[in-house]
Amino acid sequence: MDDAALIAQINELMSEEQTLQESPEHDTARLKKLEVTLDQCWDLLRQRRARREFGLDPDDASTRGPDTVERYQQ
Repeated sequence: MDDAALIAQINELMSEEQTLQESPEHDTARLKKLEVTLDQCWDLLRQRRARREFGLDPDDASTRGPDTVERYQQ
């Protein structure tokens, strides 16, 4: 997946997340799944950009598991 496709996916997920959050009786399990998937997408985009910055192939970046991306400190 290239950066443009990844950004498009992030935008779609963010839109769905916002729609769910605005709904008074939203599906909390779906919302949590969206949050994790968004974290994975953002992480993958950061990996791709870092690899490119250091002259490495961005296509070698891979999606990290939920256990990894959910433990990042902000």
